[in-house]
Amino acid sequence: MSDNPLLNSEGLPKFASIKAEHIEPAIDYLLDANRKTLKKLLAENAEYSWENLLQPLEDMDDLLGRAWSPVGHLHSVADSEELRKAYNACLPKLSDYSTELGQNKDLFHAYESIAKHASFDSLTTAQKKIIENALRDFRLSGIDLPKEKQQRYREIQQALSKLQTKFEENLLDSTQAWTRLITDENELAGLPESALALAKQNAEQNNQSGWLLNLEFPSYIPVMQYADNAALRKEIYEAYVARASDKGPNAGKWDNSDVMTDILKLRTEKARLLGFDSYAHLSLATKMAEKPQQVLDFLNDLAGKSIESAKAEFAEVEKFAQEQDGIEKLNAWDVAYYSEKLRQAKFDISQETLRPYFPVDRVLDGLFTITKKLYSVNIKERQGIDTWHKDVKFFDIYDSNNEVCGSFYLDLYARKQKRGGAWMDECLVRRKYNQGIQKPVAYLTCNFTPPIAGKSSLITHDEVTTLFHEFGHGLHHMLTKVEYSGVSGINGVAWDAVELPSQFMENWCWEKEALDLFAKHFETDETLPDDLFEKMARARTFQSSMQMVRQLEFALFDFRLHLEYADNPILDIQALLNEVRGKVAVVPAPEFNRFQHSFSHIFAGGYAAGYYSYKWAEVLSADAFSKFEENGIFDANTGMHFLHTILEQGGSREPMDLFVEFRGREPSVEPLLRHSGITVT
Repeated sequence: MSDNPLLNSEGLPKFASIKAEHIEPAIDYLLDANRKTLKKLLAENAEYSWENLLQPLEDMDDLLGRAWSPVGHLHSVADSEELRKAYNACLPKLSDYSTELGQNKDLFHAYESIAKHASFDSLTTAQKKIIENALRDFRLSGIDLPKEKQQRYREIQQALSKLQTKFEENLLDSTQAWTRLITDENELAGLPESALALAKQNAEQNNQSGWLLNLEFPSYIPVMQYADNAALRKEIYEAYVARASDKGPNAGKWDNSDVMTDILKLRTEKARLLGFDSYAHLSLATKMAEKPQQVLDFLNDLAGKSIESAKAEFAEVEKFAQEQDGIEKLNAWDVAYYSEKLRQAKFDISQETLRPYFPVDRVLDGLFTITKKLYSVNIKERQGIDTWHKDVKFFDIYDSNNEVCGSFYLDLYARKQKRGGAWMDECLVRRKYNQGIQKPVAYLTCNFTPPIAGKSSLITHDEVTTLFHEFGHGLHHMLTKVEYSGVSGINGVAWDAVELPSQFMENWCWEKEALDLFAKHFETDETLPDDLFEKMARARTFQSSMQMVRQLEFALFDFRLHLEYADNPILDIQALLNEVRGKVAVVPAPEFNRFQHSFSHIFAGGYAAGYYSYKWAEVLSADAFSKFEENGIFDANTGMHFLHTILEQGGSREPMDLFVEFRGREPSVEPLLRHSGITVT
């Protein structure tokens, strides 16, 4: 095993050396070693402490994390048949191991004895929080269940792990299966030069002549917003919204219908095993919100404050389409197109107008400059780091003492075998160990338009905002001062608070003082003109109520699905989504729309019965930023206060306590409504 790159216990992952055949042997070896270590730790000590049990457990977990983190990451960004097979072979083994730990009564009693010992009071806040979280999680892993029910819990966890991966793989395969080669440029009338250049490059890379469209965001979105060809818009829209379903061009081939039902069934059974009324109740056991009704009231209250404004915004688009082109009925595939035309008519601005001012290298420089102004850190690229693709870059963050406090890989561009979306994930976690402090390392991943013809990629303002958002997650992970991995960075943070630092960073994308640092024309170096910024600022709240109710539609659907399935095991997923849409949606969804089949946040990610967290945390982030609006967006004291009270603390304290310490009071919804341009009478 000495030459297996996944058993590297020091430094960064050796991506160039990792092969599919390394994965299963490395995981088998580590799981066996960890089991033996745990048995020895529990047998050796008559009295347990942090030093003789919990610190060795952290060390043990870190070795496993070092092996599995690059594997999981490669499965997301460089998937292959061999890698997928090895990854899936390990899932049940890891699930079993996790369940074993959660149901180990000797380990549970050891944690209890540490919590009850007089020395508990002398532990740090972070150490105490880890122990408290662990005792809670033991109960959520079925520690109190009889043997046969513990075995059933284990089977459920294993099955869920496989099903959630299958959901994501079906989505990736169905997304990549659809392409459309166009040989007559007239069919692409209306598309901006950037989209045409990408489509031509896609075709060339596929050894075809013409323009090749696909369902990746940089290809899909421009068609929906700019293509004059309504038939083409409908075709790509149908392919996109029917992915992994019983509808659309690949109907039934990668269908997630049964996968969703099986996931819901097992989640509900798991919740009931643990004594919860539904999976929604179980989900809230680790969140800020305490009861399902609290979540529903929160979402319905926001919906009530937004729905009339959203209806008025949609009516405005309908009227515009009718006046412009005599459109009597606005179809779902027409909405983005006419909305973009309406935006240009009202504000004389579009994402394409702004794109030349956002060459990606300058955007990164601006992001790093803003971070320095706020938190007194410097960010520098490090060359020669082993990565999984030639476009990936690596950066170090230096603190005010010029010491590296964290690092990150940056993978910006869409490509084959890479799942869609944008995300931050952990490579290494900040923690104390024998040699000192392990510095945190993050993966930051986006799916932007790749460079075309060797020129710097020009990204949209929406993409700038996405980059800032993910970097906010990254800062939460990398700037933590917590030295114990269980609550370091994003670990241990209540899920409905974890979006606070990410949504918070988006605000600087809308401030002229911040944009002047990096929004410069890629050819002339001209700063974003004042008149263009004013148009952009006026357009900021364009259709913000429609966007609000769309997010509320997703959140209500998710939460009600996991709440109501418990009492109705034959619940019709499509019928529930239709009912939610009937109450809060303003854009009519066609019969073939199967949004739920690609809703990976809740069926493959960590947002099950928790998608409401985006709106919950947006209240926190808007209110936190309002303090900068009061004191100055680059006010050093406010920036350092946010760093010390939110970013550095990780999950070591309750998020509401941290927010109150920063803001001086509990959160208000008013800043979010104000930023969204929603007036409540």
